[in-house]
Amino acid sequence: MEKIFYRKPKLTDIPAMQAIVADAVKDGIILPRSDDEIATNIRSYIVAQSGEKIVGYVALHIHSMRLAEIRSLIVDASYRGQGIGKELVRQALEEGKALAVQEVLSLTYDKKFFEHLGFQEIAKEDIPEHKIWQDCIKCIHFPVCNEIAMMKKLF
Repeated sequence: MEKIFYRKPKLTDIPAMQAIVADAVKDGIILPRSDDEIATNIRSYIVAQSGEKIVGYVALHIHSMRLAEIRSLIVDASYRGQGIGKELVRQALEEGKALAVQEVLSLTYDKKFFEHLGFQEIAKEDIPEHKIWQDCIKCIHFPVCNEIAMMKKLF
């Protein structure tokens, strides 16, 4: 098994990123993002790579001076169970700390995964309103959402 390394993506990585997430988008687990939207936010992503292949990624999206969000966390199905997702989130949280982000939000279907990383469940009513309307209306499950809102304080 090749070593996994983590890096900031290049714009030329977008097709591979879209390929990894395609099934999760189709299933409504992850929101669709256009190539242009990913390109505009490319600095917020971290990719995991094995050899020449991108095997996962995450984005740390900044909402305000105090709040960021873990979004678009995906690991290729054949690479799951190796701690790649955990390391992607850990690196995103470290980046958040370096930027002085105070809290990090995640909307997830995998509560246990985020609990193991120190996130706590919060009421959806406590999610910043602009987040809900900015992204949630793109979701195939809107307005009946069964994602769990999780928050982690960094400072």
